[in-house]
Amino acid sequence: MTKTSKGYIGMVTREKTKVVHIGGVRVGGGNPIVVQSMTNTDTRDVAATVAQINALQSAGCEIARVAVLDTEAAAAIKSIKQQISIPLVADIHFDHRLAIEAVKNGADKLRINPGNIGSENRVREVAEAAKAYGLPIRVGVNGGSLEKDILERYKGVTAEGLAESALRNIAMLEKFAFDNIVVSVKASNVPLMLGAHKILAQELPYPLHLGLTEAGTPYAGAIRSAVGLGAIMSLGLGDTIRVSLSGDPVEEIRAAREILSALGLRRFGVTVIACPTCGRTDIDVASLATRLEERLFYIKKPLTIAVMGCAVNGPGEAREADIGVAGGRGEAVLFSKGKILRKVREDEIEEAVMETVAIL
Repeated sequence: MTKTSKGYIGMVTREKTKVVHIGGVRVGGGNPIVVQSMTNTDTRDVAATVAQINALQSAGCEIARVAVLDTEAAAAIKSIKQQISIPLVADIHFDHRLAIEAVKNGADKLRINPGNIGSENRVREVAEAAKAYGLPIRVGVNGGSLEKDILERYKGVTAEGLAESALRNIAMLEKFAFDNIVVSVKASNVPLMLGAHKILAQELPYPLHLGLTEAGTPYAGAIRSAVGLGAIMSLGLGDTIRVSLSGDPVEEIRAAREILSALGLRRFGVTVIACPTCGRTDIDVASLATRLEERLFYIKKPLTIAVMGCAVNGPGEAREADIGVAGGRGEAVLFSKGKILRKVREDEIEEAVMETVAIL
């Protein structure tokens, strides 16, 4: 690999990447970083899969991916597409015929690893089908899919090996004049991920899909993803993200939105902040903040709500909050942008915040 092998000089950040259209969503070229998730239903169960995709969309998911394990799952894409309104990605392994069927049945993008689809002729058939229907292909590589010769050369999974595998698989598509490509390189090791993306950003103009594979449970996985994805995105890299968590995929959307918001890359509806509490705290900050977060999650209006434990520092520390609560003994001060609005009884705090949100 040479940093100028394709004529690119320096790091290709998100503003400079090629723009790829996934259904009606534009990815790359400085467009907003897109939040994705993947269903954990049986794709052949159309009703369950549609219900989960719609729940994901309500939570803020912008692209959904489904596993296509057989011809029945590939055929189900047609019915699923008729009942959802966000782009659908077909995830394919090993069988190139499933990729072609998914394209014909209305998928908006394919996720494949060209190296495990089979011969070059099979890769060519998939590329030709995707080109005929105007679909992009995400070339996905992870630590568990590295080619044997790469593993032997680098003596295991390394950042250089991950990048080389991705470049090799991309070259297979480019050989057939296919460049409608998104790239993903995933591992559960954060330094590996960071290193691989730095290499790829020197080599390729394609949008990057970010995600830590096998990140873990909602608690630990969200932390690992925040560290890993945050480190990569802080370099100006990444065009779509998925926070891979075990369990309900809606939690992936919540985590992704928080990560993007924390980096100042996107703003999603209501952000609830809360003080860590101390000996001056007279209200149950954690419980109140959690309840407000749940109730306000689906509100689209960009607001910051601050739940502070005392009246001493509350309005000052959270002076930029659109609405704030500063707790006192048996009561709280409601404030906005650092200015006090009124006092409310402790048992009225939650509803007072909700009423104020409604009129802003």
